[in-house]
Amino acid sequence: MSHLTVDLGGRPGLDCRGFCSYCYFKHVRGTTAFGCRYCLPFKKGCDYCTRGVREGYEGFKDLRTVADETLANLQVMNEDLDRVTISGGGDPSCYPEFHDLIELLGSMEVPLHIGYTSGKGFDDPAIADHLIDNGLSEVSFTIFAADPGLRRDWMHDPTPEVSLSILDRFCEEIDLYAAAVVIPGVNDGEVLEQTCAWLDERGAKGLILMRFANRTEQGLILGNAPIIEGQRIHTVDEFQNLVTDLNERFSMKISGTPLGDPTIGSPFAILHEPDLLRKLPRVQRRASVITGSVAAPYIQRILSIRGSISRVVAVKKEIACLITADDLAGVNLSKLEDVVIIPGRAFVHDAEAKEILSADGVDREVLRGPEMLTADAETSMGMTRNEVLDKEMEGIAALINTINRYGR
Repeated sequence: MSHLTVDLGGRPGLDCRGFCSYCYFKHVRGTTAFGCRYCLPFKKGCDYCTRGVREGYEGFKDLRTVADETLANLQVMNEDLDRVTISGGGDPSCYPEFHDLIELLGSMEVPLHIGYTSGKGFDDPAIADHLIDNGLSEVSFTIFAADPGLRRDWMHDPTPEVSLSILDRFCEEIDLYAAAVVIPGVNDGEVLEQTCAWLDERGAKGLILMRFANRTEQGLILGNAPIIEGQRIHTVDEFQNLVTDLNERFSMKISGTPLGDPTIGSPFAILHEPDLLRKLPRVQRRASVITGSVAAPYIQRILSIRGSISRVVAVKKEIACLITADDLAGVNLSKLEDVVIIPGRAFVHDAEAKEILSADGVDREVLRGPEMLTADAETSMGMTRNEVLDKEMEGIAALINTINRYGR
């Protein structure tokens, strides 16, 4: 069975009825190429790390273009289609031909999934039944708060009552996963508890809480920090405790990013599974692993259990896949082995990474590790614990095998 993604295009802030106050893409400046795993060896910069990371689309694609691309993708599939996901740089609810698009995709008679919507483009409650009748089976819906006034003020939703009524209807009929960026003093505390209760009563499958990011080390790599001047933010530990507490108090699944998924025990749920840890390869050589500050202690524990005596190096950036050349420049080179492994999805050109990490005169070999070692909350929300553990076994085994193959 195969999965088809239908990309509508669209620009953050322009094709979504305006930026939410907390949007990651607010104040983005410049189009500098970061470098990434897709770049050519001799050239820093490609479409992904220059335009794609900024979701720099030209605007929504017209319906004919979307239809033609969908047909072309279907023709090259070798397996039966079992799911269609609608996504884009803009908000699908704001797509001008959304009604016709849903009828077109519904005619394929496979379950439809909206990968993300704020609901800001929904002004008519009838759209909910139209979507359900045409095969919508799952949606990820940003709620922010069950208080329509907060949605109006912080998401700039012109019809927040309608959006919430549509969310309510989805909860009755399909798998609804809600999402909320949590801003201290705005939609946390009692407001968040009320939002959780509102969703729980209506039968939402889950709620993903996203800690508000306001500084570069938290992931604002597009030259746009701070999003909100002077806004307080949760620490990683504060946020993890908040998520864990709420998950224990409500029947729906509540998880958070950057930490964590209390129901599954991820990230790195494998640390709670000694039998699985013993099945991982033994670390037989030395190599430094560079990663984000959130994952570093988990990875260090796992590698140490499997025999590693090398140090896992944490940069200031919290999330490994958002590491840039600036983060590598802050690493203490005297602590590094002769072989260094950086995250597979780090936004650094390979040649530049080698230059930075060999600046002390030691000619280090710099390699990319696996793309993923665990599942973050946005990924694990729709997964079973065994599926998450399988992903961790695969990713961590690949990391250890890379150490054993290239290490010294």
